[in-house]
Amino acid sequence: MQIITSKDNEFIKHVKKLKDKKHRDINNEYLIEGVKIIQEAIQEKAKIKQIIICEEAEGTSAISKELMYEIAKYECIYVSQKVFNTITGVANPQGILAVIEKPKKETNLVNYDEDVIVVLDDIQDPGNLGTILRTVDSIGLKQIVVSKGTADAYNPKVVRSTMGAIFRVNIVETEDLEKELKEMKKHKYKIVVTTPNTSKTIYEIEYKKKVIIIGNEANGVEGQIMNNADEKVKIPMKGKTESLNASVATGVILYEYVRQNIKKGDKK
Repeated sequence: MQIITSKDNEFIKHVKKLKDKKHRDINNEYLIEGVKIIQEAIQEKAKIKQIIICEEAEGTSAISKELMYEIAKYECIYVSQKVFNTITGVANPQGILAVIEKPKKETNLVNYDEDVIVVLDDIQDPGNLGTILRTVDSIGLKQIVVSKGTADAYNPKVVRSTMGAIFRVNIVETEDLEKELKEMKKHKYKIVVTTPNTSKTIYEIEYKKKVIIIGNEANGVEGQIMNNADEKVKIPMKGKTESLNASVATGVILYEYVRQNIKKGDKK
């Protein structure tokens, strides 16, 4: 078994570059790290290009024999502890990460078969984006639409916080959000935005053929999109806090959609 011991190895240099969006886009690859998410990648049949294992992690309780059997089916690259420390993105690494091929561009199309389409308008925080993806996955939706100003969905911090949802939710990136929303309207969807400047709450609309816009953390939904919305709603709050974190707000809204489905008899 050959072990890479130099941080100047060309493959190691390539892996380090994948921490930057520019190189993820150029190479159409991104990184995942940790036992659980690699198990998810295998289960969801993600396009795993290489699996990198720290020599000291093999045979420990961190990586089970069952997982070692599964990852042996892929191209495995072993590295020394010193080298692994230069490519890990976490404080307490488990000694395993992988290079994943990003989905093909032809998947960058909106699916109009879902009741609700979640659209992110310049969400900046990677943790928010990852949590929103995880929430979308939790209610069974298969896609999310993101504006060009939204954080990169393949940022390592985003990928970690999705807890595997990155493999199940199609991320549709749009260069022109307003144009994309007009196309959604042509498919009989109504645009819904949240704002405190309305009397209607999220509990007063039916979540059927709706596009839910989640706005930027600091500035909210962009003005022109707000003006062209079909429905404006608010999350009622009884305390003194004026607004919710973007990912929390998304969860509250989407689980009202779940509640309505359960009420109608959909117990899934």
